[in-house]
Amino acid sequence: MKDLDAFNAGLLGFLSDSPTPFHAVRALAALLAERGFHELHEAEPWSLAPGGRYFLRRNGSSLIAFVKGREPAAVSGLRLIGAHTDSPCLKPKPRPELRRHGYLQLGVEVYGGALLNPWFDRELSLAGRVSFATTDGVAHALIDFDAPIAVIPNLAIHLDRSANEGRAVNAQNHLPVLLCAEKSEPRNFEELLLARVLEEHPECGALRVLGSDLCFYDTQLPALVGLHREFIAGGRLDNLLSCFAGAMAIAEASGEVDAVLVCNDHEEVGSVSAAGAAGPMLEAVLARLLPDRETRERALARSLLVSADNAHGVHPNFADKHDANHGPLLNAGPVLKLNANQRYATSGETGAIFRWLCDAEGVPLQAFAVRSDMACGSTIGPLTAAAIGVRAVDVGVPTFAMHSPRELAGASDLHGLARVMARFCSEQAL
Repeated sequence: MKDLDAFNAGLLGFLSDSPTPFHAVRALAALLAERGFHELHEAEPWSLAPGGRYFLRRNGSSLIAFVKGREPAAVSGLRLIGAHTDSPCLKPKPRPELRRHGYLQLGVEVYGGALLNPWFDRELSLAGRVSFATTDGVAHALIDFDAPIAVIPNLAIHLDRSANEGRAVNAQNHLPVLLCAEKSEPRNFEELLLARVLEEHPECGALRVLGSDLCFYDTQLPALVGLHREFIAGGRLDNLLSCFAGAMAIAEASGEVDAVLVCNDHEEVGSVSAAGAAGPMLEAVLARLLPDRETRERALARSLLVSADNAHGVHPNFADKHDANHGPLLNAGPVLKLNANQRYATSGETGAIFRWLCDAEGVPLQAFAVRSDMACGSTIGPLTAAAIGVRAVDVGVPTFAMHSPRELAGASDLHGLARVMARFCSEQAL
């Protein structure tokens, strides 16, 4: 954690290994297991020891990790960190094959509030989870074509002279991806998936594909960019940056107080799912971590949730989109996110605690509030605070091009945020 270059090298590797929420959770599980965390399963009994380190997965796309504190939780409270594993993207439809004008294309649905124009002319691959029949029943496996197998070609300017004046994207008509020449691929989509499952998992015994949860992604690798390599460019920075920082932070928890990391899926589409922040996952885990209701309620009354999700950095070409006093800069530190209408969960009290933590760690802190004439986005912070009745603060690192298939963040901001959250996971006086 102390070495910025080593931290960013680990981050770039994590981003490369995480083309989908399923792969991100697998990478998080591996990172935590390497640092002494033991996997639990919700369908099995738990035996938790003071100072023990544990994690569990739900739906393969959400993860909760926790350190069981040696101090009584009713006295010290919980240190909670929240983030989300999903990002806006394009997903194949259930019956996606389109054989038109000599080409095989795949129809897609838009997941979340994606910035659509940047998806054109990028070399795309496909990854996710596939469910299939075997002689013993139904099984599941992760796949990743891990190569540029598809593209969405732009329309030449010669055929649309007004393109640079603002071309609207129709998701139904303009986003089907080009896979190959029709005559070169007689198989249907399920047969293509079955072949890939058997290639990646030759011993799985797959007989027929029954279902899938897949995402297209840009194959360009994440990288440090800029004249002095001061920026991080890559896909899914929102919000895999916070997931990585949270995992690194909880791995350094002292074990004196209870620390919890929750990385939920489905934030980009409202969080209403069994694995989302508006679902029962965190509450169910807390009930098993602290079975006595009075103890749990006393602990939550002394607890704090740090909801970590990316913030909008002030774009030098579009500075008028920001309030003049609240334009965070890249590489100037993490951001405290505030909204009078509780779209962010930060209060004066919780913001003060986070600022105190930043001061103690020597990390500069910026502030963001949306322009008063613009709508404000939201995070899992208010949802989680309402679900379990906990104080919360919304923070994040400043980012450009949020919800694009390739986003940009500062190379030092996440390292600072991770250090602050690591202190938070061990801090006994809040």
